[in-house]
Amino acid sequence: MLSLPANWAFRSSVRCWRHRSVLTAALKASDVNGVRLHSSPIGGGVTGMEEILARVVAPLPTYETRDKYPPPPESNSLEFMHFYGSLEKAEQLRFLTKLSHDFGVDHKGVSELASRLLDAQLRDLATILQVEDRLRYGLTPRYKQLLNHISRVEGGVKFLVDLRADVLEMISSKASETPQIRDLNGTLKGLLSEWFSVGLLRLERITWQSPCDVLQRISQYEAVHPIRNWTDLKRRVGPYRRCYAFTHAAMPGEPLVVLHVALTEDVSDNIQSIVREFATLDSEEDVNKINAAIFYSISSTQAGLQGVELGNYLIKRVVRELQSEFPHMAVFSSLSPIPGFSSWLQGLLAQCKKEGRGSELLSEQEWEQVEQAVDSGPGPAAVEALRKLIATGEWTRSERLTRALEPVLMRLCAWYLYGEKRRGYALNPVANFHLQNGATMWRLNWNADTSPRGVANSCAIMVNYRYFLNETSKNSALYLQHRAIAASEQLVGLVSQFQKSSKL
Repeated sequence: MLSLPANWAFRSSVRCWRHRSVLTAALKASDVNGVRLHSSPIGGGVTGMEEILARVVAPLPTYETRDKYPPPPESNSLEFMHFYGSLEKAEQLRFLTKLSHDFGVDHKGVSELASRLLDAQLRDLATILQVEDRLRYGLTPRYKQLLNHISRVEGGVKFLVDLRADVLEMISSKASETPQIRDLNGTLKGLLSEWFSVGLLRLERITWQSPCDVLQRISQYEAVHPIRNWTDLKRRVGPYRRCYAFTHAAMPGEPLVVLHVALTEDVSDNIQSIVREFATLDSEEDVNKINAAIFYSISSTQAGLQGVELGNYLIKRVVRELQSEFPHMAVFSSLSPIPGFSSWLQGLLAQCKKEGRGSELLSEQEWEQVEQAVDSGPGPAAVEALRKLIATGEWTRSERLTRALEPVLMRLCAWYLYGEKRRGYALNPVANFHLQNGATMWRLNWNADTSPRGVANSCAIMVNYRYFLNETSKNSALYLQHRAIAASEQLVGLVSQFQKSSKL
């Protein structure tokens, strides 16, 4: 019997071979129709790109003929997809730069239309609306037509999702900072937001009986708490667990965003009891033991859908689904990691050491405990010793240090989540996500994720964001409009302790 990785690799290779066969057949059919498709870039680099783009990017129809213009042949879309896929990363950047620069908006035409709109302000309303509509149409990039037509061929939507992922990578890596590439990203995001609106998505519950390739993807895409083997995967879709995903008709078998849920008696305070609990593997669910739904992992699987709101809607749909299955259920909460806390804390300690302000972070008694535990001198030496302990996670091996650091790390973490901001919103991305959804920052949990990853990322601390259903709309509006964070007494108390003990 094949091992799990070997089985998945075999299935993946079969799918890849089938996909290649289908694509080859489509390309041959297009070649029969007289369209040349290139398996590698045409000699001459930029010249070859210009030739391809001139052939596949149709002129923008005039305003008068926009609804009567015949669609380009499907082979144009296939040729673009095939050519782009044959390019190396650097060539893809040049290709997309050329596409966005040479086949974007007709800026001269837009300026003329804008002038006409100004001249029309004293005319009747019908004339103004028509000129506005012409201007709106003129602001359409020429390449947008091509993107629309690509979405209509088999595999086209997935191609465009991956294309935007490439564009985002180019922007984030600063490989390209041209305004045209940013405009291409905006155009792609706008199209994908329409195509992946929540009304067009299908909610699927993933179970052990789901197709093997879907289970494989669920395992591969799990970004929060990696799935180790078949047994681990079976447990996460088995009794007292639920796994849901949004899918789209244009990308069959491809989960877009995945939510893992634990069904528990109360709000969980550690992840070990959820992902390492083997007792639930073959047990029958007792509905009397199911009072709470704990969202312990949500993963977006498509980099190209960044900024397209899916996770918020998935949580809302899953809540309705669970309420239908368990009418008595009233407790909904996340058990969330705190990525970035350890890095933030190390940076803060390094800054305090440099500026000689270490005494502002901990009380005198707390510094004495650290100094005794690590056998270091006071002042900068103790600050550096603590920074190294956080960086290596060595503090978890000392019960004495663990006890001494618990109150320190808990209040620092509370401040990081509640007080550290980016443009007025929570700096931590997970906190920002749940707060936008209207959740309440409810409870910090000590020693909640003792895995090496949990210690390295967040000093083993996790946080619950509670979804009080009758308050989420109000909380969301207050956060988005006024940057106000809904928080429990525990969180507010820890923040208050930080503010009293620290002079930052």
